[in-house]
Amino acid sequence: MKYLNLLILFFFVIINCFSQTNKKLSVEFNNLTAEQAIEKIESISDYKFYFEENWLKNIVITKKFEQETIETILKSIFQETNLNFFVDNNKIILTQNIYIQNKLPDNFFKPKNTISTKTSVVNKFQNDENLTLIGKETGEIKNSDTYVISGKIKNLKNNSPIANATIKIKNKTITTSTNENGAFSINVPYGENTIEVEASGFLKTSKKIIVFSDGKLDLDLSEKINQLKEVVVKGKRNKITRAAITGVTTLEAEGIKNIPVVFGERDILKAALTIPGIKTTGEGSAGFNVRGGKEDQNLILLDNATIYNPAHFFGFFSALNPYTTNKIDIYKGGIPSYFGGRLSSVFDISSKNGNLEKISGEGGIGPVTSNISLSTPIIKKKASLMIGGRGTYSDWILKNLKNERLKKSQASFYDLIAKYKHIINKNNDLEATVYFSNDKYSLSSDSLFNYKNKAASISWKHNFNDKLKSDLNISTSDYEFNVDYNPQENIKSFNFNFKISESQATLKLNHSLNEKHKLIYGISSKLYNINPGSFTPISNESILKKIEIQKEKGLESAAFITDNYKVTNKLMVDIGLRYSTFIPLGSSTQRIYEAGLPLSESTLIGEKNFGQNESIKTFTGLEPRVALKYNFNDKLYIKAGYDKSFQYIHLLSNNTTQSPTDTWKLSDLNVKPQSGEQYSLGIFKNLDYKDLELSIEGYYKKSQNVLDYKVGSNLILNDKLETVLLQGEGKSYGLEVLIKKQTGKLNGWIGYTYSRSLLKLDSEFNDEKVNNGEFFASNFDKPHDFSAVLNYKFTKRYSFSANFIYQTGRPITYPIGKYTFANAEYTLYSDRNKFRIPDYYRLDIGVNIEGNHKIKKLAHSFWNISIYNVLGRNNPYSIFFITSEGQVKGYKTSIFNIPIPTITYNFKF
Repeated sequence: MKYLNLLILFFFVIINCFSQTNKKLSVEFNNLTAEQAIEKIESISDYKFYFEENWLKNIVITKKFEQETIETILKSIFQETNLNFFVDNNKIILTQNIYIQNKLPDNFFKPKNTISTKTSVVNKFQNDENLTLIGKETGEIKNSDTYVISGKIKNLKNNSPIANATIKIKNKTITTSTNENGAFSINVPYGENTIEVEASGFLKTSKKIIVFSDGKLDLDLSEKINQLKEVVVKGKRNKITRAAITGVTTLEAEGIKNIPVVFGERDILKAALTIPGIKTTGEGSAGFNVRGGKEDQNLILLDNATIYNPAHFFGFFSALNPYTTNKIDIYKGGIPSYFGGRLSSVFDISSKNGNLEKISGEGGIGPVTSNISLSTPIIKKKASLMIGGRGTYSDWILKNLKNERLKKSQASFYDLIAKYKHIINKNNDLEATVYFSNDKYSLSSDSLFNYKNKAASISWKHNFNDKLKSDLNISTSDYEFNVDYNPQENIKSFNFNFKISESQATLKLNHSLNEKHKLIYGISSKLYNINPGSFTPISNESILKKIEIQKEKGLESAAFITDNYKVTNKLMVDIGLRYSTFIPLGSSTQRIYEAGLPLSESTLIGEKNFGQNESIKTFTGLEPRVALKYNFNDKLYIKAGYDKSFQYIHLLSNNTTQSPTDTWKLSDLNVKPQSGEQYSLGIFKNLDYKDLELSIEGYYKKSQNVLDYKVGSNLILNDKLETVLLQGEGKSYGLEVLIKKQTGKLNGWIGYTYSRSLLKLDSEFNDEKVNNGEFFASNFDKPHDFSAVLNYKFTKRYSFSANFIYQTGRPITYPIGKYTFANAEYTLYSDRNKFRIPDYYRLDIGVNIEGNHKIKKLAHSFWNISIYNVLGRNNPYSIFFITSEGQVKGYKTSIFNIPIPTITYNFKF
């Protein structure tokens, strides 16, 4: 009887347990938090939940259940979370990540990997605060599965994303890197792992993880404080090592603050001129000549918006506020397929993001300019605003120059920038930038020159999943200049203006197919509008006539794709293709000339009219981009590349250097697009000695339809411009050597370039032939170019900086005699660019003094005392000739022929 009673009791217990776990509920959750949903279940049933409140944060539930078991309900509401549950009669225990076993799994006795049971792994590290559980454990034992872990790497100090950080799994050959938003995705084996993160300028960090399934992991890195004072090209080693493309240089604004420059203001574009392969025609020049290319062959982008004139103050300052600029990626070769429209280079400039945590700012006060930038969170940890401004008070400098023309002039400029960033959620980011710059200068009392840059861009970054991400960018850019001439004779006063604008939309997708293939593909389209110039008399009594040149419009579009293919652990290949089209649009009147003859009034045979937005002609171009990298070992590798590009827009300038009053022209029936090809090969070595890096790169470029001009051409307000233009063949080649040292008391870089840039203008007609149709040196051909940028740290607060530059003098055409024709005397000139002006060299020095490093202080300060051109070298800016009393006399002009001392105060809070 005793045993019978026990059996009956056991039977009722089993029935009770069965009835509890199989009891069905009807319940509805309408936008309830997880905690509210649990309370609702408890109110309509006998179940009691046990959990940690912080596990339920940010879980919102909207679901409806009709006669479902508690297991079904809980599986549904916790499906997208890392929460598991265990039902014990009327008790429900919630666990985070971990699955509580109540029976042996089906495959428990099958062969297993080294992680035999998940419970033992968790127990092993249960007291380890550095342990993070990823994903949600299930009831099955895994043998060889891998899971995708994604997340972001951020700066602990200001919550900003860290690009190009290296993420690897310890003791395994699994690595990846973060993109420009600090995001990463990596396949990790199931079970126990250690993840390690490294980034230039940050302390290395590691994290123990247990992986149960796909999940998220965000990590913060701390800055290496001792590296902030060094002159470095930050992040380059990791970036160059990983990428296959050649000819890429990254400069960060913080890393160039110690370089001595004229007037003491740090300038990231001037610092770029110390990199091998990047030159300018002379001191105070606005443009860049990259690997033998012309000034118009460089695409300069600020947060994806084009900047047409990146210079202030006759080229002495860049048009970028140094305190709002984050970094610049310069592509001298191996240009990615998502960039197009220029032959020589891309200057991809990114501005700083605002501070998501607190109000901060920095600025500088110098003898010529002052700068300020402010940053504030709009929504803490989600949205921020950064604004910056810069202005000048430079007239006193001009009055102390030796050049008499500049001495009587006046100049002023300012620029403004604002950037808004909003992290909408984990899959959506929004960024918007607005930029404006304005310059005014007068070279005489009766004339005033004014030029402006305007740019705006908005970018929406969206993550479809861990493997597919998109970036939609819309931008607009304007550049315009005005010349107001008001002499005492009012009848001769006039206004002359020019304007170019463009609007662009680009959709770029990043698709990680697997560990070996990562695709970047998309489309872009850009609309140009150009007002080539209008000449308007100011006075009603003027003797001048109004002139208005026909406006131009064109549509440039492209589709692009790149496959970053990791063939083996040693070999990586970038295979890209860009297909571009350009359509000049009406309304327009195009002149038709007799085929096979020079374009002139005598060969004009007619005109053709095109209506509004009517296609004038369609140009197309297939642009392959190929690059490869082969690692011999971790410290030695080679790179090779080939790229082809088309350019449908041309800069019109008959000056030796780029001028604010140069104009632009689109390709049409009579002006062909430029095209170019580049071959490059480089070897890169990370030396064990003193942490040195050595790179040697060679290149060969050839181009077609490069624009030049007939002697004495008038490019301003010329309605038959094509009759004075020449299009020829260009070629350039060179060898670039760069030695860098990023750490230690002595740091910096030394660069040397040997290069040639040649142009050929040949034709069967003499008036279209230059130098008998042979190759001759371009205006910016400077075979030898040496630069050294060095910084020596005496202490953490005091350092000494110096940079030295030497360049071969640029080519020039000299008068070499006189001749008489029809009873008139004329000057005889040499072949074009046969001679050279004297070589250029300059030494600048600076002393850098940082304020004390106390953490609790209102602002951190930084003093820079520098001397520009400390040797007082009288470097020639130009040479000109005047005929006086029957003799031709040459004169040399220079900009700075004496040392220029400067003191600048910088602060940061």
